[in-house]
Amino acid sequence: MSDASLKIAVVGPTHPYKGGVASHTTTLAHELEAAGHDVTLVSWSHLYPSFFYPGEQSVPSSGDPDVPPFPRTVRALSWARPDSLVRAGRRLRDVDLIIVVHVIPPVVPLHLTLLRAAGVGRTAMTGRGPRSVVIAHNVLPHEPHPGDAALMRTFFRRVDAVVVHSAEQSRLARELDAEHVVVTDLPPHLPGGDPVGRRDHHGPARLLALGLVRGYKGIDVLLRAMMRVPDVTLTVAGEIWGDAGDEIRRLAEHRDLRGRVQIHSGYVPAERIAPLLAQHDVLSLTYRSATASQNVLLAHQHGLAVLASDVGTFGDQVRDDQDGYLVPPEDEDAIVQVLQRLVDPAEVARIRAGVTPPDLQAPWARYVGTLEALSSPDAIADPTLPAPVRRRSRLGRVADRAEDLATFVRLARARRRPRLDLDRSDFPSWVRATDVLAHDDDARAAREAAREIGLPRGSDEITEWAALGALEVLVSMRDQGRREALIIDASGGGSPFGRWARAAGYAPVEVELTGARSSMTLLDVDTATLDFVTRLHPDDASATDVDETLTQAGWALRAGGLLCLTLPIGGDTGDAIGGAADLRAVIARAAEAGLDLVGDVDGDLTARLRHASRVTSDPDAAHALVRLTLRRR
Repeated sequence: MSDASLKIAVVGPTHPYKGGVASHTTTLAHELEAAGHDVTLVSWSHLYPSFFYPGEQSVPSSGDPDVPPFPRTVRALSWARPDSLVRAGRRLRDVDLIIVVHVIPPVVPLHLTLLRAAGVGRTAMTGRGPRSVVIAHNVLPHEPHPGDAALMRTFFRRVDAVVVHSAEQSRLARELDAEHVVVTDLPPHLPGGDPVGRRDHHGPARLLALGLVRGYKGIDVLLRAMMRVPDVTLTVAGEIWGDAGDEIRRLAEHRDLRGRVQIHSGYVPAERIAPLLAQHDVLSLTYRSATASQNVLLAHQHGLAVLASDVGTFGDQVRDDQDGYLVPPEDEDAIVQVLQRLVDPAEVARIRAGVTPPDLQAPWARYVGTLEALSSPDAIADPTLPAPVRRRSRLGRVADRAEDLATFVRLARARRRPRLDLDRSDFPSWVRATDVLAHDDDARAAREAAREIGLPRGSDEITEWAALGALEVLVSMRDQGRREALIIDASGGGSPFGRWARAAGYAPVEVELTGARSSMTLLDVDTATLDFVTRLHPDDASATDVDETLTQAGWALRAGGLLCLTLPIGGDTGDAIGGAADLRAVIARAAEAGLDLVGDVDGDLTARLRHASRVTSDPDAAHALVRLTLRRR
């Protein structure tokens, strides 16, 4: 492990327990390990009694796991044996960070027992013992019981930070005395594997309600609306609980729905999810209430549009009338209006054509980055600040869901311990601010240099080459070691730059690419406020994208601030820069935006471009990658 690695324990359910929380917990362990950390998943051999969960808690013995199991899993916890929490906690006293995945309030006393045994308590803020972070999928249950709020208030008072997945959940956590709350998007942990082929369908919409059936899911509202609209059909697939299930069965037998509603009661195993989605057109999420859910991402990954209530995070995930429909919760008339449109096969085809697969990588990079920032004893937010509010730039959705810019930077500037204390002398002399990647050997050398420095693993050699130069530029900035540069990283989840910058003690705010993949999104920052912007995405760089990047960086960077971006050079496609002449044109456009090149593209760099052009064997592929560093005048 490198000096930047953390020793992390994730406490929560995993396979054979089923459901979204178990899948998220397992995937989180995988992602933290992929980021270079030493991770142990501490899970349950016996979760809560059946009266808290009347359905089957575990995947059937013949069923495949929803997501690949994490190899370093210890199933040491038992509801029936509180002493198992004490023993497990004592074994965690030497870890840097304990992440507790919160399920339901009755489990809180057990979690507190583990944390106390691990040396975490009300004095944890002093920096002694492991840091403690709670991931609260639901601060309070959808169907709360007396005493739930008191348990959660006690829990939140005794941990260092709480991570939630919506602004509404942040408000609720603060009301329950959580002093340090961070909001970040729920990253995808999609069960069922890749999409499968689907047969052509020319008819009214086929709706699907997938997952656990409970009253707050609002399936009964959808069924009543369907009574008023002919032809559309619905499949209900999942475990059905109590009174909600009885009501759904009763409605499905109504004469106006006869033959149009199929109910498949019981757990839907992972291997059946993709084929089931392929047989439908629209995923129904007509919830009465919600917090955060990955079901919109699941639908879009498999090419389905979504009919969703505007609750929880659905309003941010669905583009109304483009890749789905948003309706007010429990508004039967609004659902009827949507269903009347979905009778028309042309409308079904139109709405599904607007669906684009989600980015499954970048959200995890931001999520891991948030947890890394919270590992610092100094990462304490100002409790007087209002609940975070989702913000949008003028060019699209803001990827940073954690907090507004000032609050997030206050959190992330708290320097992680341990961290890499880097300066320019730690980088090989051949790493330059502006450079050309023309040979595979250069990329391999960059990977070897990153390992020698102690940086976490990256995804591939090319992205590591791009990120290594950007990191060298960053650590060469003059800040007397304070690591207080205000950084926007728009490189996407495939780049290791964000993780490397955090390992070096910086606090990059990572933003995603929305709409067309080549469209960069920046936060709504004031003019001339940023110190550093990165755009290390060698896969695509159209002329429009380059101009947009230069324009945004021109107004967002302070005087002396730096932009580091990569461009593919060569090839015959319209997305590539054609050669040295086109590259000089990019530099000229940068100058018009107030950005001057750091380095020189002439001489050796031009020769390397020409050499790469001669040796390439694929005329459609970019024959080189250029990293440009530009300084704001």
